[in-house]
Amino acid sequence: MSSDQTSDTLSALRAIQESQAQLAAAIEALTLKISPSTTLQSSNALGDALASAAGENLASSSSPAALVQSSVQAGQDQEDAALHSPSASSPGQRSGFTSRIILTTYPKQIGINPLPMDWGNQDAVKRGPIVVGRAPSTIRRRNGHGGSYSIYYALAVASKELNADHRPDFTNTEPASRIGPFPQWGDPKKIVAMDPWGHLSPWLFKDVIENENVDIRPTIAITKAHMRLPELEDSVKAGRLKPDGKVCLNELGELAVTKFAVEPVWYLPGVAERFGIDEGTLRRSLFEHTGGSYPELITRGDIKVFLPPIGGLTVYCFGDPAKMSDESVRLSLRIHDECNGSDVFGSDICTCRPYLIFGIEEAVKEAQNGGSGVVIYFRKEGRALGEVTKVLVYNARKRGADRASDYFRRTENIAGVKDMRFQALMPDILHWLGIKKIDRMLSMSNMKHDAIVGQGIPIHERVELPEELIPADSRVEIDAKITAGYFTTGKRMTAEELQSVQGRSWEE
Repeated sequence: MSSDQTSDTLSALRAIQESQAQLAAAIEALTLKISPSTTLQSSNALGDALASAAGENLASSSSPAALVQSSVQAGQDQEDAALHSPSASSPGQRSGFTSRIILTTYPKQIGINPLPMDWGNQDAVKRGPIVVGRAPSTIRRRNGHGGSYSIYYALAVASKELNADHRPDFTNTEPASRIGPFPQWGDPKKIVAMDPWGHLSPWLFKDVIENENVDIRPTIAITKAHMRLPELEDSVKAGRLKPDGKVCLNELGELAVTKFAVEPVWYLPGVAERFGIDEGTLRRSLFEHTGGSYPELITRGDIKVFLPPIGGLTVYCFGDPAKMSDESVRLSLRIHDECNGSDVFGSDICTCRPYLIFGIEEAVKEAQNGGSGVVIYFRKEGRALGEVTKVLVYNARKRGADRASDYFRRTENIAGVKDMRFQALMPDILHWLGIKKIDRMLSMSNMKHDAIVGQGIPIHERVELPEELIPADSRVEIDAKITAGYFTTGKRMTAEELQSVQGRSWEE
């Protein structure tokens, strides 16, 4: 067949496919209006034929970047990849779903029209909203993948506990405190792991929600609360904290706090750059190591935003939130990574809860002295290795000699790495809060220090955990960390001395 004949054939196939896609979309829209459980039968054979005729094969790409590019190109004129069930009594219908399953989409596919998104634009409206919903009215307008708590959402829909068409009523949910905007919000190098406009989305883009019927949801929420912890009452009794009726409210050590809850929103090009890898490698790794759960990471190179289904963070601000960005006042900061066993249940094998309480206490003192006190709590359980891995490491330690000299090796033997928290993305929240300098960093971590300073935020003083607050069984952890590079004003042990630091056994 000549090249002209091949071209004519492909053009004819494309024309037929476009007509078929338009007809299928029209029938689907009508079907959904009449009966949500009615099935829609269609075929994707023409799309497969076009991809084959074009000689484009996803598996043939040799590099991660080429993998993304070739798969996007192959699908530009291809209809939704779909799986169909011919039986009217299929489980899909019994569960309230139609039998048409959209496996993935492509950039130039008929009907695909993502809302414009210009990451880093200082103007919120010009930047555009983050849209990840999969409702019929929204799915073709999405400009992001995934979403926090999407697994629980899926379970709720599947079990018919939640109507998939539910839209939130945001009445009276506006932020309880104003924040920004700051110049950092418009710098695509400074914020790549959260949506700086995420706390205002339903109100900034109200017209898009109402006029275009697009589901847009916030990824940040701000409220005010009181905090009570038993150690803080002890702090008041000991005279370390003094009630002032504003920050420390009473003799019980009850605190007034402004809370900022933040879900992660990753701008993939920026995240890749922060880690020193190319975007194609990042996309492929995310796709493959989530079991292919997000195929559009590969097929939709035009979608640059990914909402990973991982834990977010919470900011606890003591004092006036406006002072966080005021360079004329002092700021004390504690960056804390989640440790359920210690933070919540008081396990003494690590220094997590003591350092958290110390950080809160010092933050409150700073606020009472006219400055700003901030504690930021990240959900990175077990150094982001997970609690199961952490407990396995505990077992390996306690069944051995549990020496400080073996502390990190125990973790590496099981996990293959001693830490997966990767603090490269952590400073984004500081940029969002408008923080330009830190007077007192309530942390000994060299990883956190280097990440913050590397993002252009100077740290004037580093404050280590006082000796009297270190539990006896956590000496293994803290001495190992100090030897490995954690900040201290005290002595660093030699390798030989580190072998003598030993935790207690299970029998003790």
